[in-house]
Amino acid sequence: MKEKVVLAYSGGLDTSVILKWLIEKDYEVIAFVADVGQKEDFEECRKKALLLGASKVIIADLKKEFIDDFVLKAIMANAVYEDRYLLGTALARPLIARKQIEVAAEEGADAVAHGATGKGNDQVRFELCYYALRPGIKVISPWKERDFLEAFKGRTDLLKYASERKIPVKASIDKPYSEDDNIMHISHEAGILEDPMFSMQKGMLEKMVMPQDAPDKETRIVIHFKDGLPVKVINKDDGTVKEDSYEMYVYLNDIAGKNGIGLLDMVENRFVGIKSRGVYETPGATILHIAHRDIEGIAMDREVMRLRNMLTPKFSELIYNGFWFSPEMEFLMAAIKKSQELIDGSVHLCLYKGNVIIEGRESPSSLYDKKLSSMDIEGGFDQTDSRGFIRINAIRLMAHRAIVEAREGSVKRKA
Repeated sequence: MKEKVVLAYSGGLDTSVILKWLIEKDYEVIAFVADVGQKEDFEECRKKALLLGASKVIIADLKKEFIDDFVLKAIMANAVYEDRYLLGTALARPLIARKQIEVAAEEGADAVAHGATGKGNDQVRFELCYYALRPGIKVISPWKERDFLEAFKGRTDLLKYASERKIPVKASIDKPYSEDDNIMHISHEAGILEDPMFSMQKGMLEKMVMPQDAPDKETRIVIHFKDGLPVKVINKDDGTVKEDSYEMYVYLNDIAGKNGIGLLDMVENRFVGIKSRGVYETPGATILHIAHRDIEGIAMDREVMRLRNMLTPKFSELIYNGFWFSPEMEFLMAAIKKSQELIDGSVHLCLYKGNVIIEGRESPSSLYDKKLSSMDIEGGFDQTDSRGFIRINAIRLMAHRAIVEAREGSVKRKA
C-alpha cells in the first residue's frame, strides 16, 4: 500500500504542484483545505485536487473556531508583534495544523505536508505545531527537500511543470505579489513589495478602502466586554446589534473596512532571522484591540496591568514564532485569562477616515473614582499626605545628586 500523506492544500500554484509531485513520489495524497474565511471557491478547489490525483479532499469550515479560540483570545491579551502587527496569519496556522493532524489520525495517515517555503515563518509555525500535537508524525516539506529545490528554482519552473502535467493555474500579472487571506486579515508581501520604497497602491486593498477614500461621515458604535472578551456590538446610528461572536466579527470587519480602518505597512523580523516587508489589512481586529485596551484602563488594577504588560510581548512572540501549543503558552494564557476576570463594561467609539476615536467608557468593575481624582471636589483624599509621599520618593534622587556633586568636586580639586 502507498504511504498516505495529508497535504495542507490551497488550490494555488505551489500546493497544486506539490500535490502532483507527491503523487509522482508514490504517495497517496489526501488534500486538506481549511476554510478560515478566505475568498475561495471551495468546490472548484475540490475538483482541482481530485483532477490532479488526490485520493480524497477534505474541506473544513473553521471560521467560527478561528474567531473564538484564536482571534478573540489574542485580542484579550492585546497581542501585537513588534508593537504593530496584529498577527492575522500567525494565529491561523495553529488552527490549520491542529485540524490537519486530526484529519491524519482519522484517515490513518502517518505523514503531513505543507507548501511553506524554507525562508518564511509558516514552515516553522506548521511544523512546530505538528510535532507538539503528534510527536511521531512524518513531516514532508518540499521546499526543504534537495530534489524538489533542484527541480524548482523559481516560479518559472513551477509554471513549466504545471504546463507539462496539465495542472490548471491562474497565473496573474495583475497581482505580482503573494497574499494570505482569512477572516481576520489579508497580507500582501513578496514580489514588487520586496522593494521597501515601493508604495502600496490602493488597488491592492481587499478588505478596506484607503482612509482618504472613506465617507465624510462618522460611524458610532458601542462594544460590550465580559471577562475581557467582546460580547456585543451596537451601532448607535442605525440600531444594528450583533452578539454572536462570528457575526459580530464579520460586522466589525465590514464597518471598519468602509471607514478605512486597519491598514499597516511595515518591515518586520521573521523568526528565521530575515527581515520582510508586509502590507496588512486588519479592519475588525483593529477596532477590538483599541476598545479592549481602553476598557482595561478603567477596570484593571495598576499592578496587574503592569505585570500583564510584561507578559504580552512574549505572548505575541510565541504566536508569531509558532509556539501556540507549548507549555509556556499554557502558562501565559492562564495568567492572561486571570487578569481579565473583571474586565467588563462598554466602550463607545467613533469611526472616521482610518481613525478609531474613543468617546467614552463605563464598567461595573470600574476602579475610577471621580471624587478621588477630581481637582474640584474635596474629600476622599487628604492632599497634605502627598507631601510625605513626595519626600519619600525623593530620597534616592537627593542621594544620587549628592554623590554626583561630590564626584564633580573631587575632579575639580584634582584639576
